[in-house]
Amino acid sequence: MNRAQELIKRKPYLIWYTATYDQLDDAPIIEAVLNYGDWEDVQDIIKILGIKRVSEIFHTYAFRARTNYFPQIQNYFSLYFDKYVPR
Repeated sequence: MNRAQELIKRKPYLIWYTATYDQLDDAPIIEAVLNYGDWEDVQDIIKILGIKRVSEIFHTYAFRARTNYFPQIQNYFSLYFDKYVPR
């Protein structure tokens, strides 16, 4: 189990639809943390995976035709990552 999966295991309210945390990829973990976590959770996932990796995954999945990111989350974190992650 990697550190991102351990974070979700400690906070099961972020991903309530599974109990097999060791099978989760980084993308649904980031999605859950950004959508449902508080600022401390966001900072924890950034510390674990790095801001560049979180930004890459966010930008890969947030603006697809079918996405589970809330519109407010898409807007806020697109501005946040554009400011703090050089492309």
